[in-house]
Amino acid sequence: MFTGLSAFPLTPMNEQGVDENAFTRLVEQLATAHVDSIGALGSTGGYAYLSRAERTRVAQLAVEAAGNVPVMVSIGSLRTRDVLLLAEEAQKVGVKALLLPPVSYQKLCAEDVFSLYETVSANVSVPLCVYDNPGTTHFEFTDELHGRIAELAHVSSIKIPGVPEAPHLAKERVERLRGLIPSHVTIGVSGDVFAAVGMNAGCEAWYSVIGGLFPNTALAITRAALSGDAHEATRLAERLKPLWALFRQFGGSFRVVATAAELRGFTQHPSLPLPLRTISGEGRKQIAAVIDALELS
Repeated sequence: MFTGLSAFPLTPMNEQGVDENAFTRLVEQLATAHVDSIGALGSTGGYAYLSRAERTRVAQLAVEAAGNVPVMVSIGSLRTRDVLLLAEEAQKVGVKALLLPPVSYQKLCAEDVFSLYETVSANVSVPLCVYDNPGTTHFEFTDELHGRIAELAHVSSIKIPGVPEAPHLAKERVERLRGLIPSHVTIGVSGDVFAAVGMNAGCEAWYSVIGGLFPNTALAITRAALSGDAHEATRLAERLKPLWALFRQFGGSFRVVATAAELRGFTQHPSLPLPLRTISGEGRKQIAAVIDALELS
């Protein structure tokens, strides 16, 4: 399940709780589009803002709504104790894989992080995906640390935060990491701006934010890249430059995609946990214009 398009849906929520109906509809849309896997409760899914009970409930809803599409959920938490509890509960509701970010308040060192993955890998029975995203966890993996972790039981994929924009540099970056990890461990690119160049450079998966809302658009890029049609994948990705520009303008993809979900009627406003807010005013009009012009689906 660690190849192709892994679509990461929002978890619509407000101060009263999770909008279960809206979340279920989002997951059903992904299953209908035949994405390769669903990554619930990732950063796009707002896992850090939910209680353990809420996260278990969302994992259950995702599994129920996904049908035959395998579901992966994040088990990131500040304490290893809580990570293990989340892993146990997620496995009980039937997830097929676990996504593990090294969440911290105090700064973690490499041995802290290795110990986390070592402990979790020894206490789970489903595959693990390593979540490498310094923008949210504030921890930077080295390729050497990835290599050590990739040797652990159940570790099956590494979700890297992006690649250099130049194709030859992207290929060098992916090949360096590939040389340090076992052949059965896949490399998946995240950071949607880098998806096409990452897959063209050898990444086997795309862990996608826009795929969680506009799966057909993301699938077209994924299928082109993984079939070897680098030119078409690049063309389709470059067509989305106005969307990538919005990500840069508003400090990342999360608020933009959440705003787009409200605009398209997938979710109700408000759909983010306070103090986070979707984009209003002229910015909201910009987003509406771009997603309509690009005919995202």
